[in-house]
Amino acid sequence: MGRFDTIGDDEIKRGECTDIYFVRTEEALRRDGINPVVAMEVTATALPDAWGVFCGLSDVLALVAGLPVSVDAMPEGSIFYPGEPVLRLTGKYRDFCRYETAILGFLCHASGVASAAAHIRQAAGGRPVYSFGSRRQHPAIARMIERAAWIGGVDGVSNTCAPEGMPVVGTMPHAFVMCYDTPEDAWTAFDRSAPAGVPRIMLADTYCDEKSESLRAARCGAAAVRLDTPRSRRGNMRAIIEEVRWELDTHGYPEVKIFLSGGVTREDVIAYRDIADAFGVGGAIANAPVIDFAMDIVEIHGTAKAKRGKRSGAKQVWEFPSGLHRTLPSGQPGPDQATPLLRRFVADGSITEESAMDAARERVLRMLAALSTE
Repeated sequence: MGRFDTIGDDEIKRGECTDIYFVRTEEALRRDGINPVVAMEVTATALPDAWGVFCGLSDVLALVAGLPVSVDAMPEGSIFYPGEPVLRLTGKYRDFCRYETAILGFLCHASGVASAAAHIRQAAGGRPVYSFGSRRQHPAIARMIERAAWIGGVDGVSNTCAPEGMPVVGTMPHAFVMCYDTPEDAWTAFDRSAPAGVPRIMLADTYCDEKSESLRAARCGAAAVRLDTPRSRRGNMRAIIEEVRWELDTHGYPEVKIFLSGGVTREDVIAYRDIADAFGVGGAIANAPVIDFAMDIVEIHGTAKAKRGKRSGAKQVWEFPSGLHRTLPSGQPGPDQATPLLRRFVADGSITEESAMDAARERVLRMLAALSTE
C-alpha cells in the first residue's frame, strides 16, 4: 500500500484488484478441475446518449499482455451503439476471470469521459472546448481523464500530468488575483511572468461586476476575459455575457474574446455558443456518467451459449460509409460496402497492434465532422 489510498500498477497487473466473488469462483473451479475455453464480449445495453466513444483499450492491452488470451476489439475512438460488442476476450476462463473487474473499470470510466467530451465538442459548434476537470477526480487518474478527454475531441487539457502530445492550457485562479492589491496588479504580473506563447486570458469576475472587470482587463491588454462566476451569483448568465460583449465592443475592444468556465454543462455550451468564444469544461467531462459495460460469456468451447438477456455467439459489428452499424454473427459475410470494426489486438498473450491515442482522436473528429455535415 502506498502513501495515498490508491492501488499500484503491479497489484492491478497481478489481478489483486478484483471483486471477491471472482477469487472464490477461481478457487472453486480449480478445486473441481474446470477451466473451459470461453469467449466473453463487452457490451452496454443502454447509453447516456444515442452513441458512445470507445476508450480505455490501451490499458486493457497492458493488463492482459502475457496472459494466454486473445482480444478482438473496436479501435479506440470508435463510435458504438447500445448492444454492440466493443471487445471480445477468448481464453481459458480461470486464466483471466479475476481481471474482469479491472477490464470493465478501464473501459467504463474512460469511455464515459471520452463520450461526454465528444458530445460537448459537437454541441460547441466549432467553439474551442478545454478539459478543466481533472481536479474533480482522484489525482492518481488525472492522466487517464485527460487522455480520454483528448480522444473525445477537446482542444486542450489543464493537468500537467497529461500524456505528451496535447496542449496543456490554463488561465488563472481567483486566488492568484486575490494575492495582489488590485486585479490590475494581478493581470500585469501575469503578463510579465507568463511565457510569450501563453494567451493573456484574464479572469474578470473576482470582486466586481463582470462588465466592469472585463473592461479593466481589456485596458491591461487582455486577449480574452474569462468569466468563472459561481452559479450562486450568476443570475441571468446570457444577459451577463451579452452585456460584457456589448461593452467590450462599444469601448473599442471587439477583438477581446469571452472565455466561459465554472460549472459549464453541455446545456450551457448549447445556450451560449453563439456569444461565448471558448469553454472550459470541468465536471461535465471529468465526472461524466460511466458507460455501463458488462462482460458476458457468449461461447463455451466454441459453442454459442449465453445467459438470459444476452445474445449467444461471437459477433462482428459492420460499419457502413454512412456511419450506420449492423451486428452479425462472427464469420458471416458482411454487407456490401461495410467495414468490420472488431479486429485482433492480442493473440495468445502477444500484442499484435498497439492502441494509438492520436489515431483514436482522429476517428472521433472524423465522425463529428461527418455528423456536422449531415
